[in-house]
Amino acid sequence: MDISHLNLKPTLRILVTGSAGFIGSNLCEALLKNGNTVIGLDNFATGKKENLIPLQAYDTFNFIEGDIRNLEDCQTACSHVDYVLHQAALGSVPRSINDPITSNDVNVSGFVNMLVAARDAKVKRFMYAASSSTYGDSKNLPKVEAVIGKPLSPYAITKYVNELYADIFSKTYGLETIGLRYFNVFGRKQDPNGAYAAVIPKFVMQLMAYQSPTVNGDGSFSRDFTYIDNVIEMNIRAILATKPEAINTVYNVAYGERTTLNQLLELLKDYLSQYDPKIASVKTIYGPNRQGDVPHSLAAIDKAKNLLGYNPQYNINKGLKEAVHWYWNNLK
Repeated sequence: MDISHLNLKPTLRILVTGSAGFIGSNLCEALLKNGNTVIGLDNFATGKKENLIPLQAYDTFNFIEGDIRNLEDCQTACSHVDYVLHQAALGSVPRSINDPITSNDVNVSGFVNMLVAARDAKVKRFMYAASSSTYGDSKNLPKVEAVIGKPLSPYAITKYVNELYADIFSKTYGLETIGLRYFNVFGRKQDPNGAYAAVIPKFVMQLMAYQSPTVNGDGSFSRDFTYIDNVIEMNIRAILATKPEAINTVYNVAYGERTTLNQLLELLKDYLSQYDPKIASVKTIYGPNRQGDVPHSLAAIDKAKNLLGYNPQYNINKGLKEAVHWYWNNLK
């Protein structure tokens, strides 16, 4: 993604944790193309070394193999950095249900290590990946930042605790923080493999192999699917924020429309069948609802528009076309 229109200074040194992951590697690439010096930190628990290959072509990319659960690694990474984009985490609701201890160690203890390291290094601002899972059992639609429910999984608890810690570090130590509640991010480089693969790349890979995708429930559950370039825009706008009321708070990161799983599959079949007509006839299998899932998710993005000037360019249709094109050319 070209971020030159956002006027981010190319002289900035920016740390991206989770730099070998899906979102982290895309952020790194956009920043490097803009001329920024980028420090990447990853332990490859979920990130992939191949995601670093295009980044290593830049002299301004410095990679540290390290773990956010190790305070010294966090301190090394934060040294002489202007801004932190903290993406490192163990995602996935099912993973957290199966192994709440590791999810907590990474997402909470690791998060506090990063806050401490950023504070001590006098980083200008700390942006972090929050999550729409924080809305929990709240039935309100659309989701507004100030109204949340009770978390429905260990993962959701860890991401809410991140927001609480960030708020305390802002008030107690003066560390500027901005939380970005991601809503079902998808796009290039998203891993289609593994037990905890996100739904879009998983469905794409199954359809390309003429395998019937399995939908949890009857397909009526809906999500505010958010293309990766909208997420990159929000991270940059968070760095650029100048209004006092725009800092030390949280934002929804989404497009502001919801799509059911049935609608999603129809779109995927439509776009993929343009490459291979046989995909259009692949049947869908329906299974039980997944534990910890919320039925519907839709973000209000007025706060981000008003305070950060957020203007997402990719709706589900435009984003899926881009993502399908990438998957077809890179994973077929």
